[in-house]
Amino acid sequence: MNNQVLTQLTAEEELFRDAVRDFARSEIGPRVKEMDMREKFDTDLLRQFFELNLMGIQIPQQWGGAEGSFFMSVLAVEELSRVDPSAAVIVDVQNTLVNNALLNWGSQAQKSRYLPRLATGSVGAYALSEAAAGSDAFALRTRAVEKDGAYFLSGQKLWTTNALEADLFILFATLDPGLGYRGITAFLVEKEFPGFSVGKKEEKLGIRASSTCELVLDHCRVPAENILGERGKGYKVSIETLNEGRIGIAAQMIGLAAGALEQATRYAGERQQFGQSLSKFQAIRFQIAELSTELEAARLLTYNAARMKDAGTPFLKEAAMAKYYASQVAERIASEVIEIFGGYGYTRDYPVEKFYRDAKIGKIYEGTSFMQLETIARAVLKDRI
Repeated sequence: MNNQVLTQLTAEEELFRDAVRDFARSEIGPRVKEMDMREKFDTDLLRQFFELNLMGIQIPQQWGGAEGSFFMSVLAVEELSRVDPSAAVIVDVQNTLVNNALLNWGSQAQKSRYLPRLATGSVGAYALSEAAAGSDAFALRTRAVEKDGAYFLSGQKLWTTNALEADLFILFATLDPGLGYRGITAFLVEKEFPGFSVGKKEEKLGIRASSTCELVLDHCRVPAENILGERGKGYKVSIETLNEGRIGIAAQMIGLAAGALEQATRYAGERQQFGQSLSKFQAIRFQIAELSTELEAARLLTYNAARMKDAGTPFLKEAAMAKYYASQVAERIASEVIEIFGGYGYTRDYPVEKFYRDAKIGKIYEGTSFMQLETIARAVLKDRI
């Protein structure tokens, strides 16, 4: 199956995709502008996410989830992003990072304790980045000190998505900076643990309804049984989880691009200039044709990586390619769609300027475009360097 592009959806996947698409258009669509202006996600939508099982797509039914595939998580993120990438990133982080990390690395006790909550009412967040640890994620300085059968965490995390809404955080700290990446350990931290608090909320260019905050740990006590994986193996938890998460970001970007292009094709058919619609002008027709081709190529890369993940085949290079290319395409499509709209596209009366603002983050979070290129280069050149 490796390197095969499997894009045909099963009947079950089509029904799921269409249901998410209808929900996004009817329930999220009317609230997008207000949420963006207020920079706050509608809690009623969050409740509906759980009711529709969008927050536990891959969680087994025994723990209250839908027991779906990773590919179905990708479909959900794509369809939500057509309407609002801010809504999609909440579902994305929950499924591709938090739930996946617990499913892959959690003990039976941890799964029994946390997966039912994540499936039915608790939001999760993933806390890796720090002020001095961005692309160099393992330069983190948050310390974990073992004492009396527990670990006490001290430090600060930045740019944590879902921080305001989350009840559970997968948080990375080092047992000993001198050990380098071998000292990094993943912890399951509940927001009610003493010494834990959510700090400043960032004011952002895009995906403004999605909360992004700092986390402050002041001798935060975490029970020893809340280590996720093993002591000193946090780097493996992080790397493997982020590889999956990058496919989710690719899905967000192709959904965003599809939403922007839908707006452009509709507008081109309605807008009259020189006695005919914009869609009759060859320049516009060719522009839309070119953008549609790029979007389809990005979708194929994304779907292929997701199918490979579900099949259990190595997908590191394919995930990096999908995220890299989808983020490039999303930014380009969102930018050119504004030009199709002309002056209207530059105003907030139309939705395309928001797609443009939302697109930029795709090249940054869960591994910058340069980091993806390095990953791809290493995979391609491994026998030559």
